[in-house]
Amino acid sequence: MSAIRSLQIIGSRKLGGAESFFMRLHQAIQSRQDLASLAVVPPKSELLAALAEPYRTSAMRSVFDPFSKYGLSRLIRQEQPDLVQTWMGRATRLVKLDPKQGPVHVARLGGFYNPSQYRHAHAWIGNTQAICQYLLEQGFPANRVFYISNFVPEPDWVSEEGLVEYRRQLGLTEADSVIFALGRLHENKAFDTLIDAFTRLPEEVNGRRLHLLIAGDGPLRAAIEQQVALSNAQARIHLLGWQSSPTPWFQLADLFVCPSRHEPLGNVILEAWAHRIPVLSTRSSGALELIEEGVSGALVDIDRPDAMAAQIDACLQLPSLERTHWVESAYAHLQAHYGEQPILDAYQALYQKLLSRSL
Repeated sequence: MSAIRSLQIIGSRKLGGAESFFMRLHQAIQSRQDLASLAVVPPKSELLAALAEPYRTSAMRSVFDPFSKYGLSRLIRQEQPDLVQTWMGRATRLVKLDPKQGPVHVARLGGFYNPSQYRHAHAWIGNTQAICQYLLEQGFPANRVFYISNFVPEPDWVSEEGLVEYRRQLGLTEADSVIFALGRLHENKAFDTLIDAFTRLPEEVNGRRLHLLIAGDGPLRAAIEQQVALSNAQARIHLLGWQSSPTPWFQLADLFVCPSRHEPLGNVILEAWAHRIPVLSTRSSGALELIEEGVSGALVDIDRPDAMAAQIDACLQLPSLERTHWVESAYAHLQAHYGEQPILDAYQALYQKLLSRSL
């Protein structure tokens, strides 16, 4: 059987969670004999620095730009894929294909986006059950809405010698306790709440000095920097900037915190599970779908810095056996439902179904 050839199109110029998974899925497809992927991104996208071959660039300046629409249409005609998968609003709105001829158009959604931007696609993938339910409530046909989640790869572990250098860079000792958070510095991610919660904690828990590490960049960087500078824990809060590989920081951490106000899935939770560390998250829709409270992690209400501080303290004081149970339960759940092969198998089965026109 010949490989199903897909064009994976995203209009993003900046890196974020969806963009990272876009690159991850594109690269993973290359390991399959039954699937093939050609990635398409804008010419000056930050994704180009890490995007695996094969890929093409095409202008995606605006959904109202006829030249952008024409460029993508011409590229699709040239490549003649079996299927076109668009990611998020810009790419989806720029691609309009006749459902009776040519490639199938499937739109992949990672959030509760405006449905009018997606209705013209032939099928839709939601990466959470809640997103799929949202589409059904918006009148999308049930036989063309499909749930396929994200996956995270096994970490490329850093040696203990390497971790010593990372600790040295931040002035950490092996006796320190590290709380780690990762994401775009955006209002939705609520790092301001996390910093507020951290400042309410004592300087030491169980005789170990607490440090907070935040990896990421974004529009609120200046505001976050100012908040840290004015806090009573400035010396113990470390803003790491964007990290292409956050594995060393996961390895140094005793606890991962996802403080988001809005998180449709929570790739960072999956990444923390892959790195075998306990997770505390707010009760965002994604976290509620992922975490079984007290089994694979802990949950706290959104924008409650006092409650978050109390939960962080409780998580850091978990008995060793309970901590191990959390980590093992979360990792087993990750492997069963969010592993690379199950997700790729789901994409292959869906693509095959769409191409058979059996909907």
